[in-house]
Amino acid sequence: MNFCACIDTLFTDLPFYDRFQAAHDEGFESVEFWNRDDKDPAKISRIASKIGISISGFNGDAAYSLVDPTHKEKYLEYLRGSVEFAQTIGASSVTIHSNALGDGGIVVNHYDQLSDTVKICSMYDMLLSCAQIADQSGINMNLEALNITTDHVGNFLKTTQMGAEMTRMIKCDRLKLLYDVYHMQLNEGSICDNLAKHFDQIGHIHVADAPGRHEPGTGEINYRNVFTCLEQLGYQNRIGFELFPEFDNASAVMAIMALK
Repeated sequence: MNFCACIDTLFTDLPFYDRFQAAHDEGFESVEFWNRDDKDPAKISRIASKIGISISGFNGDAAYSLVDPTHKEKYLEYLRGSVEFAQTIGASSVTIHSNALGDGGIVVNHYDQLSDTVKICSMYDMLLSCAQIADQSGINMNLEALNITTDHVGNFLKTTQMGAEMTRMIKCDRLKLLYDVYHMQLNEGSICDNLAKHFDQIGHIHVADAPGRHEPGTGEINYRNVFTCLEQLGYQNRIGFELFPEFDNASAVMAIMALK
């Protein structure tokens, strides 16, 4: 298991491009971030290559929603741009979501006017195209369910089961789930049971404790048991630490590295 730092939540006391070196110095194998629109891909590529740190991925869908059938053309156009960006910086994946997210992760549109049937059909239809783009490009796509209690009220994809059933039916090795332990603890609990049940569809994992979204040990999740479960299941992909330090980066990194 390789540890990945989300540099939009960790090392934020530093300028963005300095966070790559900080993550490397603290022992992270890779980094990930949220938005690509304000980033220089050539600069990221140079920095990562010079330091010797990998790029895991970033959010690939921005202002468009899988659940909105009128967004299909724009969603896929933006996603193709994200794939090109990923190829330029050497990232292995992009993260995709059911709903567009605004500032602070606020769900832009709850789509209350659409039935669940329309949302599910639209998601499935667009995910088929996402899978095709992933296969053609060699860039993995990780579909992330989000909590609807605290950070992303109104998000449609909220359970591991729904996401796993969709990706399992599509049968694309490059289209998997991003299982965020923090989000799923808030929405559904049963972390180890759900990891085991849907393990074949999990391509990436995010870690933060709940409540609070801070480092492991600050909340109610027994991360020792979660990591033991992942080891027993044979998980070998990246674990991204997308968390906000409760006090400072140093104490958060210490808690993270204690899990190795």
